[in-house]
Amino acid sequence: MKSIKRCQLVITVFLLLFIAGMGILTARIYKDAPFYITHSDNYRLGKVYDRNKDILFDGTGKEELPYNHLIDVGNLIGDDKGQMENTLVAQNIDKLSNYSFNGGIDNKNGKAAIYTTLDHKANRAVYDAFMGADGCAVAYNYKTGEILVCTSLPNIDPRNGYEGIANMKSGTLMSKALYRTVPGSTQKVSTVISAMEILGCDGLFAKSYSCEGYYINGSDGKIDCHNQWGHGSQEIQKAVENSCNPFFAQLVEDPDLPLDEIKRMYTKLGYAVSDDKTEAELQYFDIDGVQCEKASTTLTDSSDFSTQWGCIGQGETMASPIQLMMWQSAIANESGKMTMPFLINKVTDVDGNVTEKAKKNFSGQLFSKETASSVKQILLTNGANHYANSIPGYTVGIKSGTAQVKHGAEENALLVGFVDDSDFPIAFCVVLENKYSTAAVAENIVTTMLNALS
Repeated sequence: MKSIKRCQLVITVFLLLFIAGMGILTARIYKDAPFYITHSDNYRLGKVYDRNKDILFDGTGKEELPYNHLIDVGNLIGDDKGQMENTLVAQNIDKLSNYSFNGGIDNKNGKAAIYTTLDHKANRAVYDAFMGADGCAVAYNYKTGEILVCTSLPNIDPRNGYEGIANMKSGTLMSKALYRTVPGSTQKVSTVISAMEILGCDGLFAKSYSCEGYYINGSDGKIDCHNQWGHGSQEIQKAVENSCNPFFAQLVEDPDLPLDEIKRMYTKLGYAVSDDKTEAELQYFDIDGVQCEKASTTLTDSSDFSTQWGCIGQGETMASPIQLMMWQSAIANESGKMTMPFLINKVTDVDGNVTEKAKKNFSGQLFSKETASSVKQILLTNGANHYANSIPGYTVGIKSGTAQVKHGAEENALLVGFVDDSDFPIAFCVVLENKYSTAAVAENIVTTMLNALS
């Protein structure tokens, strides 16, 4: 009798294990089937649209689009060919599956799609404004986080294929807005924020330093100013407007501004700083699966040339155009919190049902509301005094930068800023590479972008 009961128990356990195994197998098949289906030879993916339902990726292969229709966003949207990994399609390919576990494959009428936040016409206008020069431009709604423009040159229309890939210009297969670059004097915005958080608004505005065209720091390093005659005595507002390197070198060296406090603020802003870079330097932040590099810098000694140069925007300091733009949102909103960007507005499945919808998100508190308001006014004053004619029709808070690259052989022009308009809340960053080799101008690119979006 005992042996019969023992056998029944063993059989029951085996049956339960079998049922559990079948359940796990079914769940695994249900979960993984779309992945394998989307990688099969006879399968067509869904489409990717811009905010106005313009096609950015045609997984069906049926649409006839103009030649180079996607030349402005190709290296951001990508395709399913495997040549570009850090793109919207490559990182979200399962969302384009026209397959359901119950209904199977529907290549003909499947409605799987990704609806992006991008404005394709605006991206093309910005692409054309570069006049063939290399660089990138990114803009988003600093209240909602919707990325509207993200174009990078050189670029590619993936529909044309990858013939001659080995001879393509460097950067063709990557959206440069996602990757670190030398920020030049746009970095001074982070230094102003840090100094204001440490000294307080009144404390920073009370600081005054003299510029004679250069500054010899405490370690006998020479910090040159772009104005060889110097700017004379100036406080923070004039120093930002003049983008005066000697002023900022002296500010960093000021004993009232301990380097450990600057490093703390930079870290809070999202930089990988000095020795902390070992792991953090390799980290990214995520925008709908697409990876964006985090900023990094090295700060070792307040009187050291490389440390001061880093706080000015050269040396080892690097930041992505998207991150430079995101900091502007924390200023423009006067909140001290970044509006987190996103590219995907919604996703629909094979039946057209919405399976994902974007939500507005913010970072943690990077700096105080008081600092945000004060820095906003500094940038708005700079915009009113120096950019009213070159970026007409908009009230902009703005900071320019000139970044020396390739060991000083070339200079890139940068502009970061925002439009101070509750009905048109746009923050932006433009990088124009090798600015002396082209007739394109960064201010014109910004103006074209704002006009196209408005």
